[in-house]
Amino acid sequence: MSLTPIIMPQLGESIAEATIIDLLVHQGESVTAGQDIIEVETQKATMNVTAPCDGFIDAYTVEIGESYAVGDVLGQVRSEASSEQTSSKPENSIPPETSKVLSSAQHAEQPFSNQSASTPTGGESSFSVVKPTIKGLPVPAHFVGAQYMSPRMKARMYELGLREADLAGIAGSGAGGRLTIQDFEKFLTQLEQTRLTQASSMRVAVADAMRRSWTRPLATVGTPVRMDALLSHRAKLNPKPGPALFAIRALAIALSENSATAGRLIGNKIAHPTSIDIGFAVEAEDGVLVPVIRHADKTSVTNMVETYNNLVTSARLRKLPPNATGSSIATVTNFGTFGLTWATPIPLPEQTLVLGMGAGRKVPFWDEPTSSFVPVTESQLTLSFDHRVLDGGAAGRLLTRISELMTHPSQL
Repeated sequence: MSLTPIIMPQLGESIAEATIIDLLVHQGESVTAGQDIIEVETQKATMNVTAPCDGFIDAYTVEIGESYAVGDVLGQVRSEASSEQTSSKPENSIPPETSKVLSSAQHAEQPFSNQSASTPTGGESSFSVVKPTIKGLPVPAHFVGAQYMSPRMKARMYELGLREADLAGIAGSGAGGRLTIQDFEKFLTQLEQTRLTQASSMRVAVADAMRRSWTRPLATVGTPVRMDALLSHRAKLNPKPGPALFAIRALAIALSENSATAGRLIGNKIAHPTSIDIGFAVEAEDGVLVPVIRHADKTSVTNMVETYNNLVTSARLRKLPPNATGSSIATVTNFGTFGLTWATPIPLPEQTLVLGMGAGRKVPFWDEPTSSFVPVTESQLTLSFDHRVLDGGAAGRLLTRISELMTHPSQL
């Protein structure tokens, strides 16, 4: 007679653990090698653990509803073997005394290693314990946050209208930082004791857009731009364009020179824009709206002023016409209106770029002809982008071109 451990297998490349759902074969019942004996649930699917050999179930060392890591011992199969078979394959024979050791090692952090143990008759016999297919869990030891949830846990979460981002602040107490049902219920209890107000539909929409945007690798580059020439040129115009309008026009011209920089990565291809339509952020009640100026590369700043002002007014009243939103390839946001000099805005999910402009500030500038510092008005430009489409160099060249155009406002 010999005992063979039932090991939690590697059920997928990124699977670190699985939850026991059901025991398909009861203790004492016979099994054949490869027969499904335990039903488990991973983050991705429901799967089965099979019997390692012919025999009958000697014991289970698991509980239904609990999670076990890859490599854990779930039980033992007892099989009959002749003395010849036992001597030729000692690695398949595990003395009864060792089952307790295997059970207590279920949640050990280190994989099992070859060991030696005394036989019941006092003789010495070497045996080998099956090693897990990976060494340790593919999850950082001190990883925190609700990053690993079972499908059943996710179903409960979505039933309550919650998303994974809502639970990001919870440190899961399960293996590898997994969020357990106990963690979740504790969170709900604490939530009931907190003052809650209903989020507006716009706030929910903005949150959803930002959540989808953040699924991409985003980066930001920045550069200062001198605003003196632009402000001087603007003072001569009537009506006077807002500073953001010059940024919209400069961005549109720069993108028209190389549309790939505003393209979207779809699979292994870049989808180039068919029209240079630029959106701009307008703060509305409890959110932000993004009206769009169509064909901004073909319309001068002076011819944009009326359209721009009308769109701003409509956006603040939340009365934008349907054709005034959507299908833009980039956005300009003037966070300088809040007194900010630097920010890292996030592109909309359907866009690759967002250009930000900070508040103008008087700063000293070294003037070579006079060998002295002179005061100039300077603003910080930032360009946040999808790093899958643009690298830092391409983003830097695009931002430099935008800055150059803004220092020559008469060309806009």
